[in-house]
Amino acid sequence: MIHASRELVYDSARPRLVIWEDALELWRYRDLLWGLVQRDLTVRYKRSVLGFLWTMLNPLLTMIVLSIVFSLFFRFEFEHFAVYLLAGLLLWNFFAQSTTQAIHNLLWAGSLVNKIYLPKPIFVVSALLVGLVNLALALGPLALIMLLSQHRFSPALLFLPIPMALTFIFALGVGLLVTTLAIFFVDVVDIYQVGLMIFFYFTPIIYPVSIVPERYLFLIHLNPLYYFIQMFRQPIYDGTLPGAGLVLRAVLIALVALLIGWWFFTKKADEFAYRV
Repeated sequence: MIHASRELVYDSARPRLVIWEDALELWRYRDLLWGLVQRDLTVRYKRSVLGFLWTMLNPLLTMIVLSIVFSLFFRFEFEHFAVYLLAGLLLWNFFAQSTTQAIHNLLWAGSLVNKIYLPKPIFVVSALLVGLVNLALALGPLALIMLLSQHRFSPALLFLPIPMALTFIFALGVGLLVTTLAIFFVDVVDIYQVGLMIFFYFTPIIYPVSIVPERYLFLIHLNPLYYFIQMFRQPIYDGTLPGAGLVLRAVLIALVALLIGWWFFTKKADEFAYRV
């Protein structure tokens, strides 16, 4: 009896689960991913006298300066303002620094990508993981400020990994999108920095939402970072869990950002070799 042999046929027009395939590739290259994370952490603090301690001191010093400015010079009275400010500042720094570093990572790896095969999202993911490590380390000064200011520690703090994970997903989507644009248009790097500065002041980090006039509240609600910072800050400052509506909005925004960013990145990834 003759059996017909089965052949594997590749059809480029066949739809693929790109995100799933890229996720599997990242898992196969997990040793390289971990190596990139270690390299970034080591190189960043190699010649620094304070080393990893700077990760904790940097947001702490920024918080002290902003607290003095708003509490003394502007007579801005807000109970436990240092805790409120630092909680928002930590998550903002994670998003801004990680997405910016993602751009530099892929631009730096341009010559390497042209020589050997590597899953291109690995350079963006590594930047986000480095930022996540820095965020985790920076929670130390936050706990210290809470202790010194006699701000209560609530069981709701156990919820913090959820907003951190959702912000990671959102930042990954934005990082993939902005990195792709930066590969094709160099000016995007500078434009993105200006955009971050604008979004910083449109995000309730250094001020409470309660002081925003009602007619301008829609601008705050249009800012996607508002939902992540509120979800991160509420267990810290208010000692309560975020409402289901806030969490669902954050989940939706994070997933949409990831899908759009990953789709655009994978659509243009084959052209990177001609651009970097």
